[in-house]
Amino acid sequence: MDDLVVTSRVTIPAAELEITASRSSGPGGQHVNTADTRIQVRWNVPQSLVLSEFQRARLLNALAPRLTIPGDLILSCDTHRSQRRNRQEALQRLAALVRAALVPPRVRKKTRPTAASRQRRLEGKRRRARRKQDRRKVSDQD
Repeated sequence: MDDLVVTSRVTIPAAELEITASRSSGPGGQHVNTADTRIQVRWNVPQSLVLSEFQRARLLNALAPRLTIPGDLILSCDTHRSQRRNRQEALQRLAALVRAALVPPRVRKKTRPTAASRQRRLEGKRRRARRKQDRRKVSDQD
């Protein structure tokens, strides 16, 4: 198996990926009872040698909900009836997931509300206040 190219700077070596095959669920006739077409790819993020400390921290933060306690990222694929196609798709999903997690979040630029939007907000507040004031009981003294 070849190394998995994620970006121009990050390539996961095949030795770090653990790929296992198992029986897939769903229809398939007699073939489904004999063929191990479901593919599971496991990659340990904290122990990976190809990541810098910065990249590792970013991946651990971005992929935290998907990681196991030891830090394994597990993806499985059983959409195709062929083991080879499932392996290709699982590896593509892994590369896309890691690629998306490595992209730095955009920095938010502070903006100020426009004068017109402030005016609309205050006018809406006045309208609601008047509506609620009109709902009050009218006293006899007025």
